[in-house]
Amino acid sequence: MATSLAKIEPQIEEEDRTAMTKDAFKRAFLDNLFYVQAKFPALATQNDYYQALSYAVRDRMLRRWISTAALYTKQGSRTVAYFSAEFLMGPHLGNNLINLGIYDEVRQAIAELGMNLDDLLAQEEEPGLGNGGLGRLAACFIDSMATAEIPALGYGIRYEFGIFHQEILDGWQIEKTDKWLRRGNPWEIARPEWAAEVKLGGYTEQYRDEQERLRTRWVPHKTVVGVPYDTPILGYRNNTANTLRLWKAEAPESFDFAVFNRGDYYGAVNQKVSSENLSKVLYPNDEQIQGKELRLEQQYFFVSCSLQDMFRIMRVQKIPLDRFHEKFAVQLNDTHPAIAVAELMRLLLDEHVLSWEQAWSITSRTFAYTNHTLLPEALECWPLELFNRVLPRHLQIIFEINARFLDIVRVRFYGDEERLARLSLIDEHGERYVRMAHLACVGSHAINGVAELHSELLKQDVLKDFFELWPERFGNKTNGVTPRRWIVLSNPRLTRLICQAIGDTWIKDLSELNRLEPLAEDREFRSHWRAIKHTNKCEFANFVRSCTAITIDPHSLFDVQVKRIHEYKRQHLNILNVISLYHRLRSSPNIDIVPRTFIFGGKAAPGYRIAKLIIKLINAVGDVVNTDPAVRDQLKVVFLPNFNVSNGQRVYPAAELSEQISTAGKEASGTGNMKFSMNGALTIGTLDGANVEIREEVGAENFFLFGLTTDEVVALKHRGYRPQDYLNGDLAEAIDLIRSGFFSRGDPELFRPLIDALVYHDPYLAFADFASYAQCQESVSAAYRDPDRWTRMSVLNAARSGKFSSDRTIKEYCVDIWKAPPVPVKLLSQEEVKVGFLQ
Repeated sequence: MATSLAKIEPQIEEEDRTAMTKDAFKRAFLDNLFYVQAKFPALATQNDYYQALSYAVRDRMLRRWISTAALYTKQGSRTVAYFSAEFLMGPHLGNNLINLGIYDEVRQAIAELGMNLDDLLAQEEEPGLGNGGLGRLAACFIDSMATAEIPALGYGIRYEFGIFHQEILDGWQIEKTDKWLRRGNPWEIARPEWAAEVKLGGYTEQYRDEQERLRTRWVPHKTVVGVPYDTPILGYRNNTANTLRLWKAEAPESFDFAVFNRGDYYGAVNQKVSSENLSKVLYPNDEQIQGKELRLEQQYFFVSCSLQDMFRIMRVQKIPLDRFHEKFAVQLNDTHPAIAVAELMRLLLDEHVLSWEQAWSITSRTFAYTNHTLLPEALECWPLELFNRVLPRHLQIIFEINARFLDIVRVRFYGDEERLARLSLIDEHGERYVRMAHLACVGSHAINGVAELHSELLKQDVLKDFFELWPERFGNKTNGVTPRRWIVLSNPRLTRLICQAIGDTWIKDLSELNRLEPLAEDREFRSHWRAIKHTNKCEFANFVRSCTAITIDPHSLFDVQVKRIHEYKRQHLNILNVISLYHRLRSSPNIDIVPRTFIFGGKAAPGYRIAKLIIKLINAVGDVVNTDPAVRDQLKVVFLPNFNVSNGQRVYPAAELSEQISTAGKEASGTGNMKFSMNGALTIGTLDGANVEIREEVGAENFFLFGLTTDEVVALKHRGYRPQDYLNGDLAEAIDLIRSGFFSRGDPELFRPLIDALVYHDPYLAFADFASYAQCQESVSAAYRDPDRWTRMSVLNAARSGKFSSDRTIKEYCVDIWKAPPVPVKLLSQEEVKVGFLQ
């Protein structure tokens, strides 16, 4: 490799600094290695090569980025501000190569330099700035906004440490620090000149200003500084490059010399340490009061920084304050940023001296709220005492919003005191709480769920009172995922086959995949489709062996459940069926089954004991099954450690059966189900979340349905659900096998908390759905025995997945909620850029 690189002297001409030709790219690569990394081939590491490549790619993004910013600034374009506490972006390099349209050229250029592009792609540290679906959805959305040429800013937090790195030790989840910034991040640019100051704690006082107006002053206990770090987000093969702006917390003064000189060395840097905690780690464990306080401070920190930044943008673009809601459409991605409603009011009232009526008119026309959960415990509520300690001025504003809101409710629902208590922004039962979802609903002009079923359940249950008050505010926006990352980048073989068959316009309009439908009847096309799936499985099997030392058979059915570990997602239902299947094989060795590899992956919240026990059980079953010579050619169980975006890109193209088995009425949408389907996996699932719409799109005959419906779940619980009534037959055998200590080296106590939770409570009805699930799995096996039938179903799943592109979702938001038209960008020439700087 060093020899190949040494043949090219570091040199670069100004006119081809961003040229897309192969030779120009090779020169740029060497130039960055030399001038940015300060290395030459004999000393360079793989990370140096990755960094040099990334900077070469970034150079080719910057002209788009500057051209986009220049146009938005000149026109004062209406802009979507997407507020999200999580952005689970995944690795940038591969996605940027795809969106620039230079993936193949760069692969060839790197090969000619004696390297493998895949090796360099593997060097990128994945920024784990999200827990799962919420953050990944935000990432898909900002990709789609750039592709649709919608002016947009993604606002969030630049966590120093993202979601933990998961290791499996003796079957248990071990959490390790995610040091994603340890080797630098070539994609971001710090903007300290746009830093914002954020107040926390303290008290408020009233005073009269020069015009004798009674005003409120917030005297904070401390202030922190938010420094923005910007990352360009490219549209697919267009000139748009929007911005993801993430905030890092810093102290106003990093070092106190006076304290240091008194000999208090720790105290001299204490403010710096305390301030930087705000953006130190994604979602601190909030079981303790300190964790709750830090989490509230985090949410307020990024919201305040972002709103102040938006006021700065308005000043630069010379847009009057009273047009704030015309300039910006702010989308609240779940309840985490809901404090933005009170913060915008504070800024308008206290900093810009608007009247309450003026401020509320702007605020209530600025925000829209997306709800992401049907679990009441996930709707954030803050103890009043804690809220007052952290944000005293905001609590006053929330009290006033609530008083005015309840006046409306009293008139609308005369005499209904119970409704008044349910709708109040303050929960008065026991310890008083601020209800953040209620604040979001009152302060937003639009409220949406993320799947048709979810949106209906919001109106019928979780937000029923708000729907009856303001039905016109409610709508549905079924989630979607970006096909650029989840097909083009993840599954290049399938991408090539589809492009050969129908062209490449489907990459920006996924509905065009329906042109594949006739090819489901084409024997030769099915043969190619099946061969690609098998090659993907072989590749994935090699990956599994490298990270788990488990050998899996690519000829077996790859049955996959990868998602956050939670009881409502019912990984325990899946593993109970595996145990039942194992028991039947051992009891009747001659039965004929379809060989299966059961693949699990996902992280459990560090404080979620039962979820961590489920991971242990999956691994314990795998330890027994995978080493039992009587079944190891028929069954394998794999737990894929540290499931993240990168591993998702490996598993979705290889999967054949997608497990979407949550209790009906509990999953808001799900997006993994969409990624599986568009890569040709078949779904076994309940009528929950977006499963309902996937089944409608792909056809009931191409979907394996089981389980109780939402109405049946409610009815069963109303009658009085007794899990023991379902504990018989295969299920009883499986539970007895766990209880006996068979999977715990003879220790009957290890899994007792999990088994007792199921036998005596089973809040998510795993036992009630077990028989239906096991029977449905038999239907899966029957279909898999007919390769032509299975492949036909696989093709149709992909061909009919067009609805589930995030491009479609974003277009609906733009039309129905944001009223944000596309703004096509014309690339500025280098000369125009220079002239712009000189003027």
